[in-house]
Amino acid sequence: MNNENKLKFSDDALALAQRMIKRYPEGKQKSALIPLLHVAQAEFGGWLSSDAMDYVASLLDITSIEVYEVASFYSMFNLKPVGKCVIEVCHTGPCWLLGSDDIVKYIEKKLSIKAGQTTADGMFTLKTVECLASCGTAPMMQIGETYHENLTLSKVDDIIHECKATVVDHVTHWSKKEIK
Repeated sequence: MNNENKLKFSDDALALAQRMIKRYPEGKQKSALIPLLHVAQAEFGGWLSSDAMDYVASLLDITSIEVYEVASFYSMFNLKPVGKCVIEVCHTGPCWLLGSDDIVKYIEKKLSIKAGQTTADGMFTLKTVECLASCGTAPMMQIGETYHENLTLSKVDDIIHECKATVVDHVTHWSKKEIK
């Protein structure tokens, strides 16, 4: 695989990736795939381009399709550019029964986007996702690592207002953390 003129990790991210790969026995380096995808997503702007996934494949000495299969399966990985605040609304059974569809429609109207889209200013991306394991506090959504539970339209307004005010990048920066 030729990675000339392709993306590469920063020195810190590469060192972290190498430590992750070394945690697994020889021949089992593919076990580091999900953690490396998190590093790649954080390192390359919050999403995984085909070049980023090819790079991860080269680090693990696996085929690109093996990386694509995993990255496309999990909603935590973004396969196209996303906004600074990625709003993930759970839409499985308990959340749906308690109004997650209404929450999604409200956010779509408020931000003038549909699920799967990003606002023109690049601030928000709205996604619907499968169970986020907070069924007892449905409906709920996640922004970055933060759960927002027992949602009402008023709570959604407050959350969106807070995101606009802080302009915080909610992308998980695995490359900046030491994974133990």
